[in-house]
Amino acid sequence: MNRLVAGGCRLLEALLVLCLALMVLLVFGNVVLRYAFDSGITVSEEISRWLFVWLTFLGAVVAIHERGHLGSDMLVSRLNRRGRQACLVLSHAAMLYVTWLLWSGTLAQVAINREVAAPVTGLSMAVFYASGLVFALLSGVILLHDLWRLATGQLGDDELIAVQESEDLAQVEELHLGQPAKV
Repeated sequence: MNRLVAGGCRLLEALLVLCLALMVLLVFGNVVLRYAFDSGITVSEEISRWLFVWLTFLGAVVAIHERGHLGSDMLVSRLNRRGRQACLVLSHAAMLYVTWLLWSGTLAQVAINREVAAPVTGLSMAVFYASGLVFALLSGVILLHDLWRLATGQLGDDELIAVQESEDLAQVEELHLGQPAKV
């Protein structure tokens, strides 16, 4: 199961690269067309906006898997293993609840907007809102997988803290091959 989740996240990372490359191509191409030829591709703005939303939600899934979201671990880092486990269960339970709220709200939005056409492309606006469904589903799977790993004793001490204190500190730790940085 660990390999399946990791492989799925690698697939998402490739999809993120594709979305970002397509966004850059569409926006840059439209800028060049506007300034050089006084024309543009109207559909590129809408597609770029949709790609950005999908990029954001899919990137958040990868960040959940990699524990890349920023937060404060000031309290949790001082606790013993049992305390960290309890905090992980509480935080994952809260995130699962919010994920459920997002799932149910987005499901309603998809149903409402199924017949609504986007202004330029004419595509169903349900495609736009489906990004929230994909996020809720995938992040829910990752969170439940983490709880399963905790319950079966497969979660290491380094994985009991689900956030990074700061991006700079995380980069320093990465350079020191996982050794905590001394501040």
